[in-house]
Amino acid sequence: MVLETSLSNLPESSAMATVAYQSSRPQVPDWLNKGDNAWQMTAATLVGIQSMPGLVILYASIVKKKWAVNSAFMALYAFAAALICWVLVCYRMAFGDKLLPFWGKGAPALGQKYLTERAKIPESSRRGEDGKSEVTEPFYPMATLVYFQFTFAAITLILLAGSVLGRMNIKAWMAFVPLWLIFSYTVGAFSLWGGGFLYQWGVIDFSGGYVIHLASGIAGLTAAYWVGPRLKSDRERFPPNNVLLMLAGAGLLWMGWSGFNGGAPYAAQVDASVAILNTNVAAATSLLVWTCLDVIFFGKPSVIGAIQGMMTGLACITPGAGLVQSWAAIIMGMLSGSIPWVSMMILHKKSSLLQQVDDTLGVFHTHAVAGLLGGLLTGLFAEPELCKLILPKPTRGAFYGGNGGVQLLKQMAAACFVIAWNLVSTTIILLAIRIFIPLRMPEEQLMIGDDAVHGEEAYALWGDGEKYDPRKHGLHLQSSAYAEDIAPSPYINGARGVTINL
Repeated sequence: MVLETSLSNLPESSAMATVAYQSSRPQVPDWLNKGDNAWQMTAATLVGIQSMPGLVILYASIVKKKWAVNSAFMALYAFAAALICWVLVCYRMAFGDKLLPFWGKGAPALGQKYLTERAKIPESSRRGEDGKSEVTEPFYPMATLVYFQFTFAAITLILLAGSVLGRMNIKAWMAFVPLWLIFSYTVGAFSLWGGGFLYQWGVIDFSGGYVIHLASGIAGLTAAYWVGPRLKSDRERFPPNNVLLMLAGAGLLWMGWSGFNGGAPYAAQVDASVAILNTNVAAATSLLVWTCLDVIFFGKPSVIGAIQGMMTGLACITPGAGLVQSWAAIIMGMLSGSIPWVSMMILHKKSSLLQQVDDTLGVFHTHAVAGLLGGLLTGLFAEPELCKLILPKPTRGAFYGGNGGVQLLKQMAAACFVIAWNLVSTTIILLAIRIFIPLRMPEEQLMIGDDAVHGEEAYALWGDGEKYDPRKHGLHLQSSAYAEDIAPSPYINGARGVTINL
């Protein structure tokens, strides 16, 4: 090699640096692209940060104070449990060899040989424009792809949790997480990304509008129905306990979305840059539209409303982030800031069905409605030249004529499958769990909250070891309009502190 023969002519420091890039070294095989590998691991870390600590902080702060610990723990547990299930069996159910048209063969993704070989999605073969079959083979090891895809699975479960905060039995949630990952998430992932029947049919889901957002929204609404509502007092008054921390969690979620959509092409290439720009453009537009609607109809802007607008914009652009032009991303942001707003603020109040289901954080509106909207708009605005950058077959949205109308119909059909599967699978899983574990917390725990469920509270406002004295700690709080019912906890030896809404 020219590189090897020229090393002797280089200064020692330069020669040592250059040696690191020789493909003959065992840790740098010929197929490895260090730039792609570095970006993919960075993207995976960004998506992981969206969950840990992004959604952990967001959930802990957006709920009523008495549910802060429980909400954060549900997210924390889901992240950890999902990782173990993913490497034991779920990754290859979603991205391995085909078992059924919508499901892969489950197997561990733990072996050294498997993880160090070149990444490959074996069922992703699809005949390209030149008549040749192409299989997705990124230029980095399988370990990178396994972890990257895990972060998507984990965040889907955590988003789903937003529908059942404030009343789901934590033991039921611990059973639900692995079962839903195995029997629901892997089906959508294989069908649309892993080479399943929707992938082969040509349905577009760039980075998870259907696999993640539509699935989590529908499954969350279904779970909320079967678990049952929060206490009447919690439904009527559920203020966030820390608005500033809520903004911090939302900021981590937004910034992490650059890895979410930017990592979808599996390479540090042109389409990744387009996806990142479109992601932020759509999110900003949606946030502004939602805020303007709040001002017009309610007379003042809302921080929670702005976060919801940000979320709907991110969910909407996800299925087409790298496939639409930036002017289309603005349109998608305008629609995602208005249509979910209407569904949440107007249609929800007029629908007797939606009124009966207590979706704590409105995940149905912010993710299912926005994800479905994004998938359909991708079928409308997918730009042919951008599609060529990443899709093996000529594809165009209905806006660009030709066979684009067919693409829009495919997007509709795929949405129907995702909705039906998540509705049925989530129902079966929860009914099975209910045989052994109550889905809803006992009334006593619902009244008290974190202290009863975990023996811990989010905020302790006096010193360690100091015992509760109502004459000292409770008197000045009882006159406050913001004070909650104060009583010694029967669940711990000695009180940890009087807690109030901050």
